[in-house]
Amino acid sequence: MRLSGAFRNACRGFPTGSVSRPRTGVRVFATKGTSVRVGSSQIFSRDGSSSGGVRSAGAAVKFGKHHEQAAASSYDISLRELMQRTKEEITSLQKRYPALKPVLAIIQAGEDDALVEVNKNLAGKIGLDVIQISLPMECTEDEIIEEVLKLNEDCKVHGVALHLPQPSLTRRVLDSLKPEKDVDGVTDLNIGRLVRGDVVESFVPPVASAVVELLGRHDSSVEGKMAVIVGENRPLEVALQGLMQARGMAVVSSSWSTDSLQKQVLQADVIVLASAGRASVPPAWVRPGAAVINCGPALVSEELGAAGTAVEMSVAPGVGSLAAALRIQNVVKSSRRWMQEQQYRPWTLRSLKLQPLSPVPSDIEISRGQTPKAIDLLAREIGLLSDELEAYGRAKAKVRLSLLHRLRAQPDGKYVLVAGITPTPLGEGKSTVTIGLVQALTAHLKLSSFACLRQPSQGPTFGVKGGAAGGGYAQVIPMEEFNLHLTGDIHAITAANNLVAAAVDARMLHEATQSDKALFNRLVPTVNGSRRFSPIQIARLQRLGIGKTDPAALTPAEVSSFVRLDLDPGKVTWQRVVDTNDRFLRKITVGQANTEKGHVRETQFDIAVASEIMAILALTDGLADMKERLGRMVVGTSRAGRPVTADDLGVTGALAVLMKDAIKPTLMQTLEGTPVFVHAGPFANIAHGNSSVLADKLALKLVGEEGFVVTEAGFGADIGMEKFFNIKCRASGLRPHVVVLVATVRALKMHGGGPSVSAGSPLPREYIDENLKLVEDGCSNLKKQIQIAHLFGVPVVVALNVFKTDTEAEVDLVCRIAKDCGAQDAVACHHWAQGGRGSVELAKAVKNAAQQPSHFQFLYDLQMPIVEKIRTIAQKVYGAEDIELSPEAEAKIAYFNEQGFGTLPICMAKTHLSLSHMPDKKGVPTGFVLPIRDVRASIGAGFIYPLVGTMSTMPGLPTRPCFYDIDLDPDTEEITGLF
Repeated sequence: MRLSGAFRNACRGFPTGSVSRPRTGVRVFATKGTSVRVGSSQIFSRDGSSSGGVRSAGAAVKFGKHHEQAAASSYDISLRELMQRTKEEITSLQKRYPALKPVLAIIQAGEDDALVEVNKNLAGKIGLDVIQISLPMECTEDEIIEEVLKLNEDCKVHGVALHLPQPSLTRRVLDSLKPEKDVDGVTDLNIGRLVRGDVVESFVPPVASAVVELLGRHDSSVEGKMAVIVGENRPLEVALQGLMQARGMAVVSSSWSTDSLQKQVLQADVIVLASAGRASVPPAWVRPGAAVINCGPALVSEELGAAGTAVEMSVAPGVGSLAAALRIQNVVKSSRRWMQEQQYRPWTLRSLKLQPLSPVPSDIEISRGQTPKAIDLLAREIGLLSDELEAYGRAKAKVRLSLLHRLRAQPDGKYVLVAGITPTPLGEGKSTVTIGLVQALTAHLKLSSFACLRQPSQGPTFGVKGGAAGGGYAQVIPMEEFNLHLTGDIHAITAANNLVAAAVDARMLHEATQSDKALFNRLVPTVNGSRRFSPIQIARLQRLGIGKTDPAALTPAEVSSFVRLDLDPGKVTWQRVVDTNDRFLRKITVGQANTEKGHVRETQFDIAVASEIMAILALTDGLADMKERLGRMVVGTSRAGRPVTADDLGVTGALAVLMKDAIKPTLMQTLEGTPVFVHAGPFANIAHGNSSVLADKLALKLVGEEGFVVTEAGFGADIGMEKFFNIKCRASGLRPHVVVLVATVRALKMHGGGPSVSAGSPLPREYIDENLKLVEDGCSNLKKQIQIAHLFGVPVVVALNVFKTDTEAEVDLVCRIAKDCGAQDAVACHHWAQGGRGSVELAKAVKNAAQQPSHFQFLYDLQMPIVEKIRTIAQKVYGAEDIELSPEAEAKIAYFNEQGFGTLPICMAKTHLSLSHMPDKKGVPTGFVLPIRDVRASIGAGFIYPLVGTMSTMPGLPTRPCFYDIDLDPDTEEITGLF
């Protein structure tokens, strides 16, 4: 039998040849690399030539040419059509996704054979790449699994085929292969889907598909016919059974040792030889008209033509190349699925049910009473891919920034900021309102929503305020994990910050005790006979205007300029940090050991969340930007008056390494199973007091165009909201749709003239009994905060966080006054006692307000002088008559202008307990002058921060801190007393 040239080229290395006819109507199909014997002669020869004719049992046999040509033509058509269809599909996919290039990886043990070559040839014809991983024949199971796992994680590989000896295809090997890349359909999940009849979702084994394709080509209808599958290739048997039964065939599987095998074969219309086993099917067993299909190296019986009877027989060249084409089709199917997964997917979120109790239990009891969803399940529900998640236990995970690239074309959702009126020292529940709002939006209104919160510092957790996971039935769970370490971001910041501090003091010591030559030799050492600058040192040379890269080429003057930062010990601005309230670290002396050779200086510790690195984490938009910001952090000033940066110290790369995981937001969930990003926690007094830009951006993509992202600003609107708009929105380019302004009757009574409130002390009667006069007078602060929001052109919804002591008359009064003062709406919220159900009205109000036009604008232009920007904030936001600069503040401003920092935004460091700088001045103070005692710069973060009054960057512990109540049960490991 002579095959077409196209087919012979496509199947190079496959057997071709001529056929004898043992019985009338018997059709034989052979797979790759096999021979079919009739009598003592091979039907197919390896060289691709036709043998013309063969003699069997002494008898001459003639060929029925039209049957051979029909079989070959039918096979050619199947292969050609399949190839054309697959090529068209690739072309169509690449029109939509130009960067797509489907890739098949074949793991092979031993020498190359025809299978690998055929896959390569066919793949090349339709524009698909093939990667071949060749292992030795005696490779171990672990070596195979190692290669499989690499391919699993390679997003450029869309299909993996295991071309291994049967003993190597162990359960461990098969279990290690991702089902979505299993284009041979051998994993349990793919086989199970096929058995269930879910052919669309599964990958069908290509050989099984090829068998069914050939049957369809040679028989107009297979319905009602009987097939017998003989062999021990269980996955292939199962696949063939599923496919044939779906087409109405009766299917029986038998092993070579089955007693009734002869009877089954005699009754069969189709005999499929699935594996080697015995290589013998006696000709007397095959009835006229039956089709014999060989799917493995088993040979059709040598006795098949022994009777010497001339019969009609049609022959297909084999299922091997057709199976290869179908495997390639599976790769294209996999790549299409992969591309579809890259697109935005609507959420399939299942909310967790709440059963609120009355009276409301403690926060920790409520948290422990709810079982959170597994974090990978929540991730799938909101459209995250498995490779975008890094789990930290069962209930939290880091989310990779690759998500931003994947969803870059997805429109953002609605952006909502939760701010508040000037609070009492107890806090007014902004975090609780934030959580209650998203629970209402998602669990009750069925709108996709995300909460973005700051990570709490250990300072307040063990100090006086306690945790920040929300409260009651509106909180993030598990709350112990939320408040203790989380994923270690603050520890990473502490380590990075203190590495810079150590580098500063070490550099000053070495410069003071070594010559230029000694410094240069140590900074640029000879290693293995070679001496070269590191990349960060070359960058420093360029900043110095030295365009040389050969250390030997520097002049003595250039060497001195390069090695000497010449930091002025009295003008080092970089402090060490620790994540604990510790007042005794506000001023310390370092360098007192004999080894420091008398280089003693005064310095201080800040709390870790006040580190500039924390502010950078909150404002960066990616790794490259973070690294650049870290590099330009100013650590002090040289004696010549020049700023010295982290880049000058050579520490930038190390800082980026320490921060590489911290830059990823942490995914958690609310009590009702809705998603939360916890990321960054910059000190709200010193820095801008908002969660990260990255968390907001990721969340805005995930919720979809009709969804909501609710983020919180620290302290009152005069601090957190103002900084959110003027600093964070400038850095992110994002524009808010709504401001939710949180108020409480308790805080309004304080602003109306009520007695002072302090943590740990019982509330005075004024805050428990109804007092409409105090409430009405205190609404002056609420009115002022609404006006501040309107300065930025954003609609306001007032959320009145209701406590059990509030009366209906007090609640109604606040809501009425808020609307009269220009709020879009004012709603009483009961989320603390009821969960999301208690904030449904707030959610509806926010949804309606988000539909209104927002005329967002910044408060000041960055080109304004530093002094005028400070004055604008003081007068328009705080209500001050003017500002007063200390001589030190004036000198610093002049220096910053000289260094080119004058166009940075302003981040006021001011008390949160009053609109003024005086914590005891409640309501809306007027007629005051705002004192600016110092002005500092966070150049890496990108803002200037004036210090107002006596603002401290290191809190202290109270007489009775929270840690008195915190304990651990050594038997159950249960934490007690945390909340």
